[in-house]
Amino acid sequence: MIKLHDLYFKPFISEKEIDTAVQKMVDGIADDLGDEVPVFIGILNGSFMLVSDFVKKYPKPCEVTFIKLASYEGVKSTEDIQRLIGLTQDLTGRTVVILEDIIDSGNTLEEVHRIFENENVKQLIIATLFYKPEAYNKDFKLHYVGMEIPNKFIVGYGLDYNGLGRDLPDVYQLKTTQHMTNIVLFGPPGAGKGTQANFLKEKYDLIHISTGDVFRFNIKNETALGMLAKSFMDKGELVPDQVTIDMLNKEVEKNAGANGFIFDGFPRTNAQAKALDALMEDKDSQIDAMVALEVDDEVLVQRLLKRGETSGRTDDADESIIRNRIKQYYTKTAILKDYYTDQNKYFGVDGVGSVEDITVRLSSVIDKL
Repeated sequence: MIKLHDLYFKPFISEKEIDTAVQKMVDGIADDLGDEVPVFIGILNGSFMLVSDFVKKYPKPCEVTFIKLASYEGVKSTEDIQRLIGLTQDLTGRTVVILEDIIDSGNTLEEVHRIFENENVKQLIIATLFYKPEAYNKDFKLHYVGMEIPNKFIVGYGLDYNGLGRDLPDVYQLKTTQHMTNIVLFGPPGAGKGTQANFLKEKYDLIHISTGDVFRFNIKNETALGMLAKSFMDKGELVPDQVTIDMLNKEVEKNAGANGFIFDGFPRTNAQAKALDALMEDKDSQIDAMVALEVDDEVLVQRLLKRGETSGRTDDADESIIRNRIKQYYTKTAILKDYYTDQNKYFGVDGVGSVEDITVRLSSVIDKL
């Protein structure tokens, strides 16, 4: 994710996908024009990258020139098109191919057609790398389209937001939900996740979503999801991931305006992690980090035994049960470390010391996100 001026943008179209689309346009036009020498005209400023890559790929002789029009203010296409730099060569009887980086409303295209009405060209061909069919409101034919995209504001590969972003080799899409900090808080039993979550949610104004609390709430209040989950639990079966995700989705929706979330107790498997990624993507957001409290096993055992003296939890009072819980954590749940490491999102934090010291260590990670 990148920030340009005051807005955040997320990855949308890769450099490789763009290259494939440009090659498709080149092949189509070259095949159709045969040995004819066309004049390729780029619309500045946005098309400079496209034109450069296009003509380098074009297998036959061609001419290249540019005109400059302006039709954007911020992230909105305007009706006011200004012809800033015009044509300087005679195009009579020539085949002209307009190379556009993007066509959305069609306002710029309308001005292009007006410009070439009196140029006596043999034919005017319109080729655009990106095309937003939902936004297009003109009747002009588009002869070649690299790829159709949703009606979202994009930057990169020549496209900008108030001057920034043209240099990016990939294309990014505007995040409709602006920056949130979403953390998966991780650690073995006794690592202190609950204690630290309470401090972090206050410090960063985040919503703490504990899977255990969510389950208990839904079951206690006999929600549809709660009753569905209970039906599996009563039979001694695991609650399906989708039921859990649906519960978490409800919690996220209830706090749609939040600065972010701390997920505690979920995900526990790679499949759940992928489901959580899909959930956050649907909300136009993402998981920023998995922050794991790392504590030596013997320290964990002593912590839980001491907690068992007052918690009333039987699983905190039996050392063999405690060691098995820790083992289960490492064999089943800790594999998520690889999942988030592959995304450069795993951060291990020393979980030994005073509560305050551990909070400082966690904060040093979060402050950099």
